[in-house]
Amino acid sequence: MTSITALVIGQVLTPGAGSGAGGADQGRQIFAEVSRRNGGYGDQRAGVSMQLKRKSGAATTRTMDIATLEVANDGTRSIVSFDSPLDVKGTKVLTYSHGEQDDEQWIYLPAFKRVKQIADASKTTSFMGSEFTYEDLNSLNIQLDKFSYRYVKTEDVNGAACFVVERVPLYPRSGYNRQVVWIDTVKYVVLKVEYYDRKDALQKTLSLSGYRQYASALWRADEMLMTNHQSGDETKLRWTGYTFKSGLAVNDFSASALKR
Repeated sequence: MTSITALVIGQVLTPGAGSGAGGADQGRQIFAEVSRRNGGYGDQRAGVSMQLKRKSGAATTRTMDIATLEVANDGTRSIVSFDSPLDVKGTKVLTYSHGEQDDEQWIYLPAFKRVKQIADASKTTSFMGSEFTYEDLNSLNIQLDKFSYRYVKTEDVNGAACFVVERVPLYPRSGYNRQVVWIDTVKYVVLKVEYYDRKDALQKTLSLSGYRQYASALWRADEMLMTNHQSGDETKLRWTGYTFKSGLAVNDFSASALKR
């Protein structure tokens, strides 16, 4: 997904202690560099195929278009528009992912031709029946000030050296006690995230793969796989057709625009 504010760090990141102020400072610096490298795209669009696979073996595929806009001195705005199947066709979800304030979300339900704001308490529920929650989608935008950080160690993931950073949500009503994130030490892209529930039990793992470089600087994943260890279900997102700086504007990302 996309980052929010471009934050430049003026020092070289080197492995340090996993606890104490040094570990906390380094963990934040690593995420700041992820944000810096991931930003500056202006706006982007992509097509996404979402495959829902149940433990029982049943599978459902949904397709959507996702458009995102960077907003200066704030965060991002995004619209997810479902194209298929028929029972969700025309459904749209609008998200204002703020840098410091609480995020805001709205959903447009074509059957009722109305826009409804999503309450904070609902953000921990499933996004359109998937293993992603509304909170997950927001936190994939690098919301630097909404977490505390702790550098843990450096560890390989599929042959790539990664920083391992623990981050704890600072915003109220999060569905998670903490998250552990693996970040490539060369590209500064996220390769894996473990989500721990409020009882601190491992609930889900997100794996990101197939990164490609666009516009000579931006790395984007082709695939995101969210596995729920407690239910045995999983959701796979496949991203295609990335385009950047297509002229999207703030007016394209309003509650009234969802009805268009």
